[in-house]
Amino acid sequence: MDVRKAGLIPVLFALCFPTLLTATYFVVLADSPSAIQQAVYSVGKLIQFGFPAVWILLICKEKFAKPVLHKWGLVEGLGFGVLTAGTMFGLYWLMLKPSGFFEEPGLAVREKVLRLGMGQPWKFVLLAVFYSLVHSLLEEYYWRWFVFRELRKIAGIPSSLVVSSVGFMSHHVILLAVFFGWESIATWLFSLGICCGGAVWALIYERSKSIYGPWVSHMLADSAIFVIGYDLVR
Repeated sequence: MDVRKAGLIPVLFALCFPTLLTATYFVVLADSPSAIQQAVYSVGKLIQFGFPAVWILLICKEKFAKPVLHKWGLVEGLGFGVLTAGTMFGLYWLMLKPSGFFEEPGLAVREKVLRLGMGQPWKFVLLAVFYSLVHSLLEEYYWRWFVFRELRKIAGIPSSLVVSSVGFMSHHVILLAVFFGWESIATWLFSLGICCGGAVWALIYERSKSIYGPWVSHMLADSAIFVIGYDLVR
């Protein structure tokens, strides 16, 4: 069978697997020892980020193209990243924290950090550096370079933007619901923001044909999240 005719199958797997993984290690195993949660997380991430490479290299018999450094893609990514981080900082320090909005979610965040074995400041900082620098790059490779790009071969840009961004958002919904609750409007508003961010990153990727611009933007957004997270757990 022509692997391109079966192109929807790997995309569907890639869309669903991160949500399944998050539900498993973050919810189902929430009361398990941190070593078990970390092991499931690590194996799951190896499967997630290894899958696109296996599909493209071994199944489709394609080669990885040489990375492209697009100047305007970097400028767009940097600008959107600064805007995103600045908006998060403004909302947190000027509105949400002073109002006491994060009192209960802050307790949930601290409890989850301790359960994951990240209670020491140096561990939290290392986790923040890893997510901001490395994990954000892997997610751009996964969601924009693979999921969005493969969808573009099947559907148009609007459909690919919507589907890939909703898939990118879906596992974040679980993370947010653990801290804010499924009934909280914050869970859904923050999730919508993540979906919109994913769509912007996909557009930057589409315009530049490079993941570096979206990566810079994603890195700044994740850095802001961990700065706020550190303020909550300290």
